[in-house]
Amino acid sequence: MSTKPKLPVPLCQTTGRRKRAVARVRIRTGQGTITVNRKPIEQYFTSATHRMIVTEPLRLTNLAEGYNVDATIDGGGVSGQAGAMRLGIARSLLELDPELRPALKKAGLLT
Repeated sequence: MSTKPKLPVPLCQTTGRRKRAVARVRIRTGQGTITVNRKPIEQYFTSATHRMIVTEPLRLTNLAEGYNVDATIDGGGVSGQAGAMRLGIARSLLELDPELRPALKKAGLLT
């Protein structure tokens, strides 16, 4: 019998797609940790540019410290995966607070 750590129930779960990449994103309240395929973001996206792309919606809305993000990514290349995860995070934030829509849309994060 395995004893996996129990994660809190996600506040919302969304999907982001770009090119051939598909990212399933779950957001929970927390301290701002981001994991991708069970690895810290620094290990999965070794390029600072890709990490910046992924965290853009959180920085734009000043919510980087308030939520933990857990993502599962399949397919595509690294850039497509970063874009898919960015869209998934933006959609999750929109689901949590619909008033963020104008800022996210103006920045082009919902397409």
